[in-house]
Amino acid sequence: MKYKWYKLIFLLLLLPFNIFPQQHPDSLYLLVPDRVFDGEQMHENWAIIIQKDTIAQVGLIDNLHILPNTIRISLKGCTVLPGLIEGHSHLFLHPYNETSWNDQVLKESRAERVARATVHAKNELLAGFTTTRDLGTEGAMYDDVGLKRAIEKGIVPGPRMIVVTRAIVAGGSYGPKELSIDLENPKAAADADGEAALTKEVRTQIGKGADMIKVYADYYWGPDNEAQPTFTEQELRKVVEVASSSGRLVAAHSVTVEGMRRATAAGVATIEHGDEGTLEVFRMMKEKGVAFCPTIAASEAVEQYRGWKKGIDPEPAKIKSKRKSFKAALESGVTICMGGDVGVFTHGDNAREMEAMADFGMKPMDILRSATSVNADVFKMSNKIGRIKKGLFADIIAVEGDPSINISAIRNIRLVMKGGVLYKQ
Repeated sequence: MKYKWYKLIFLLLLLPFNIFPQQHPDSLYLLVPDRVFDGEQMHENWAIIIQKDTIAQVGLIDNLHILPNTIRISLKGCTVLPGLIEGHSHLFLHPYNETSWNDQVLKESRAERVARATVHAKNELLAGFTTTRDLGTEGAMYDDVGLKRAIEKGIVPGPRMIVVTRAIVAGGSYGPKELSIDLENPKAAADADGEAALTKEVRTQIGKGADMIKVYADYYWGPDNEAQPTFTEQELRKVVEVASSSGRLVAAHSVTVEGMRRATAAGVATIEHGDEGTLEVFRMMKEKGVAFCPTIAASEAVEQYRGWKKGIDPEPAKIKSKRKSFKAALESGVTICMGGDVGVFTHGDNAREMEAMADFGMKPMDILRSATSVNADVFKMSNKIGRIKKGLFADIIAVEGDPSINISAIRNIRLVMKGGVLYKQ
């Protein structure tokens, strides 16, 4: 009996290495699917040659120069795409119907949260998301930087990470607020008030390893706990000015029209959520080159946790508002990122946002672009990822079926490759 337990433990220790093989550094792969979505268009009879961590050749298979030692991977019935890019993630959160946001921040240890985040990163990768923009650790300080570096060193499997560390909020606006007002609450983000404090906080986060800066342009701190703007337009301009001086972009949380207007005028790169967005403010965003990350799936998940049965019950007011704002965004022509605020719902279920975008009226082909080339362009990473193009990193997935016809086919993952390494086949 004891021998069997030892044997089981030994097999479990080996399991991660069986799931996540590392290929020989000189490996050559030939991927032969039915079709290739290159990040912009769909192509028939294309194939791809991978050398080390890079896309070496792509195009009609008859036009490729195939060396004798190339490993051929036939993907009959499949579509090959660039690795998907999650535009709004929180790896240090898990679904609120498991544990409330307040309890995650107040009661879960940093060690537990890092352990969870490590599993979440693996799950996102295996779901085909080879890059994730993680928009705040929500109380886990700068641990996203450590997780990112662990992934880069090959210590744990996960997507490429774009991290913002703590996010910046106006004093008194953000939670948790569960404790007595006479006590100093743990901080889920960094308080900063006034241009001097904002300058210092932006520089602190950059020094700690932030790839970009996130700021809350509004939050639920109105007289009746309704959403209201937090920072002035001038304060937001200062955040953008300081971040831009180091070559970093700024993402702004905003659900109100005024918060969106101020953030857009200040020059942020993306606005997250936009629940109350109007045609006018989306047109302003388009004119200023500000992209929109709608996070529909998170809004739906929260309403479902409150008892709404999607597809059975009438849509709650917040979902109706979300649908209206997304329709206005489509009409305006604003650039739309794919990002679901995953962490509010389960990591690895990231495709839920892509399905929601389709349900709200976006064409599948445009959704695929949003999750690949558009996100890469908006996040200033198009020289590395987001397209199947010679010279870019070999971040590639294959799915059974054609997601340009049925977006849910994106869930049928058959292959995941990041940097030329096969993580799922």
